[in-house]
Amino acid sequence: MTELNTTVYYDDDADRSQIDDKTVAILGYGSQGHAHAQNLADSGVDVVVGLRENSSSRSAAESDGLRVKTPVEAAEEGDIVSVLVPDTVQPAVFEQIRDSLEAGDTLQFAHGFNIHYNQIQPPEDVDVTMVAPKSPGHLVRRNYENDEGTPGLIAVYQDETGDAKEEALAYSHAIGCTRAGVIETSFQEEVETDLFGEQVVLCGGVTSLVKQGYETLVDAGYSPEMAYFECLNELKLIVDLMYEGGLEEMWNSVSDTAEYGGLTRGDRVVDDHARENMEEILEEVQNGTFAREWIAENQAGRPSYTQLKDAEENHHIEEVGRPLRDLFAWSDDGDEEEEKAEAPADD
Repeated sequence: MTELNTTVYYDDDADRSQIDDKTVAILGYGSQGHAHAQNLADSGVDVVVGLRENSSSRSAAESDGLRVKTPVEAAEEGDIVSVLVPDTVQPAVFEQIRDSLEAGDTLQFAHGFNIHYNQIQPPEDVDVTMVAPKSPGHLVRRNYENDEGTPGLIAVYQDETGDAKEEALAYSHAIGCTRAGVIETSFQEEVETDLFGEQVVLCGGVTSLVKQGYETLVDAGYSPEMAYFECLNELKLIVDLMYEGGLEEMWNSVSDTAEYGGLTRGDRVVDDHARENMEEILEEVQNGTFAREWIAENQAGRPSYTQLKDAEENHHIEEVGRPLRDLFAWSDDGDEEEEKAEAPADD
């Protein structure tokens, strides 16, 4: 069996005394915020949630039995201040709470974008860490409640106290990540690999591949419904196999015809030209081109983002897919609405 190239930390590697006598301020109560706050509280950690006075999430947090204060008040009380609002909001929130941080406190994130690209410049006398579950927040919470764990990452950007890593492991233990395993990385590595993966494979690459495959079949005269099933619907079956057992499990599970066709034709679709484009995108992530573009887009009111989002939502594959998805039993289970309720965009 091939060994991992890095150390994986589990429950026994975490010293809970590093966090048990501290107060954790969770800023935001969206997807990650609600999961961190509830898991920490159930683990016996003192938690205070920081939300705007008019936040739509205040009632939800209070109903979950948590103390709620303004972000500034929560940061003043917290020994660990975990900033779990969206990336685009974090710099403004940080400016509000900067003076609330005391020497020896910890400023913590679940994604390193604003630290790595210098949108937030923390005080020199605080620890700066990252605890990043590799899963949406509703699954982090669900796994914890089921006595299971969610794999996660930790990183230390600034270690003023000398205990930053140990505290991050203790926090990971309290939200359930060390049950599954935690890997140490850096802010730079986490951000750059995350953005690259989202753009070229997980969100950008796969959706473009699906749409272009769909369009190729429809333009050739095949029915949109058949094109939808073959190029989008069945993708979940393949991804589930890869998720559970890697590429090997996927190839072993599909037919020999599918395997031979995929092995002989796949590289003709995603060819050397596509690889060159991937390398260009990675360079844009590494040198900050994408970050500057995204920051400027938000400052301008998101005109390009809004236009692209509208076009995606109105693509023909979505018009065909909506009624087809209603044929499946899972379309009525309410999971989508539940997750949206757990992850309000404004917090």
